[in-house]
Amino acid sequence: MKNFEIIKKDKKSQARLGILRTPHGIVNTPSYVFVGTYGRFLHLSPKDLKSTGAQLIIANTFHLWEKALKNKLKEGLIHKSFGLKIPVMTDSGGFQVLSLAFGDKNKVGKFMVGDSKADESYKRSKIKITSKGVHFDFKGKKVFLGPELSMNLQRQIGADIIFAFDHITSPLDDFEYNKKAVELTDAWAKICLKAHVRNQLNKKNKQILFGIVQGGLFPELRKQSAQSIGAMGFDGFGIGGSYTKKQISQILKWIIPYLPEEKPRHLLGVGKVEDILEAIDNGVDTFDCVIPTREARHGRLYTKKGHMDIRKGRYVSDQSVIEKGCKCPTCSQKISRSEIRALIKSEDRDINAAGQRWCLMHNMWFFNDLLENIRAALSRGTYQSFKKKCLKDFESNKA
Repeated sequence: MKNFEIIKKDKKSQARLGILRTPHGIVNTPSYVFVGTYGRFLHLSPKDLKSTGAQLIIANTFHLWEKALKNKLKEGLIHKSFGLKIPVMTDSGGFQVLSLAFGDKNKVGKFMVGDSKADESYKRSKIKITSKGVHFDFKGKKVFLGPELSMNLQRQIGADIIFAFDHITSPLDDFEYNKKAVELTDAWAKICLKAHVRNQLNKKNKQILFGIVQGGLFPELRKQSAQSIGAMGFDGFGIGGSYTKKQISQILKWIIPYLPEEKPRHLLGVGKVEDILEAIDNGVDTFDCVIPTREARHGRLYTKKGHMDIRKGRYVSDQSVIEKGCKCPTCSQKISRSEIRALIKSEDRDINAAGQRWCLMHNMWFFNDLLENIRAALSRGTYQSFKKKCLKDFESNKA
């Protein structure tokens, strides 16, 4: 049986409805993927997580490295950690290498921050990239991470969907640097495939391996990477690299035509409402982002009419639920805005955690519900009108 099946396509865009089959369950696509970095969601029990309707989550190979090495099981660490039988992805660890590469002056990551410039402090002075992998310092120790080790760690962690180790670039890298990164990503992809085949021998539940497309902001490099990675026999594809928010749609248009249509596509690190719809329009099936959980912990709550900062004084006596008609665990239990505000504003750690819990469950449910409605609209053939109304409503009243 195929890992991925396309059920229906939108007539006016590249959007598609599909089914992604994994060893730990089916994922209906398009689907949001929630980030549980350390193999858990802070303040949420497995029961809480299940109540949000989450279909797929992603954990961080770099941060699970030590646990994986100490794991007495041959594999399967991640599902035990989350406490649920739920499909799980793990990244390759490559993004963390990028985040460790630069000095403190330029905080360059997936997206450009402020007025970052490619000056002397921008040089990757804290890492050394070779044909075999990356050498870097972490917590006072010299560390090496490469494609074969990444595959072995992800096998030990036991995720359903894993990613090839790639050379991610930043928005400030020029054409020549991105060209070398594409070449290195290709070379590492071949090593990952060989290691993956070896690691999956005699395994009943085989892991699904995604290759990653790089190329930065350069169309010819994106096309080259998509063609090369797309021809390598991966089970699916991740679209990686760094870019500004406004460039997401254009980059997808450069890439998608050169990837095998019958295989799933994942957009790494993107997940705002408007970005979700743009990605789906361009044929993306899954996407992960920290926005729902990270912002929940700081009191930003999402509704169909936009988002609100529950910490504001206007909610101090507001007895209404976060959103009328919302069926999330928080609103269903009639937890009021004023109660959530009081909890999350508390300096007591346990009380504050209780407030974060209500916020987390609401936001995660909101994004899952949004994707469920998108899938329903695709099924009915009304996706374009749904998208238009969704964007209009969401932008109408950001409280």
